[in-house]
Amino acid sequence: MQALSFVSRQLARLCLLVAGLALLAMMGVTIADVLLRLTFRLSGGALNWSVVGSVELVRYLLMFSLLAAMAASVERSQVVVEAFSHGLSPVLKERLGGLFLLGFVVLGAVMAVGLWQEAGVAAMRGQVTQDLRLPMAPIYQFGALLCALLALRSLLHALLGTFFATDGGGVHHE
Repeated sequence: MQALSFVSRQLARLCLLVAGLALLAMMGVTIADVLLRLTFRLSGGALNWSVVGSVELVRYLLMFSLLAAMAASVERSQVVVEAFSHGLSPVLKERLGGLFLLGFVVLGAVMAVGLWQEAGVAAMRGQVTQDLRLPMAPIYQFGALLCALLALRSLLHALLGTFFATDGGGVHHE
């Protein structure tokens, strides 16, 4: 159980790093684009500087940040409906949460497979982004990797919640 928790924490840290870097890059692109547009306006059009492909960059960075954040916080992202779980024991609540996470395993796996297949198609056809002409295959592959991390972390927490549920006092029920 400790090994599963350790692996999950390390994967969460990696995902948070990816999400944070993607958010910082997205903010940097947005700030640079706004400042350069302001410079263009203040110069009366004399300085025609811009961030080429800023919308495209923000779109893919947002996708990476969202997928990484989902994978990083999968164990904290459930909405508990107290009306349905009010009378249940903490162990049963934890086990139900673990079973619920199996849905995220399926979702992450389906998305990972779909994005990986799209990456193969994009590589075969030589698809590139519209503005920057970047190859689409690596973008899809990185998205597939993040979806696979979502599925893996969901599986780890489903196992921890279902088979290693505690009663709140640290006593494990197997």
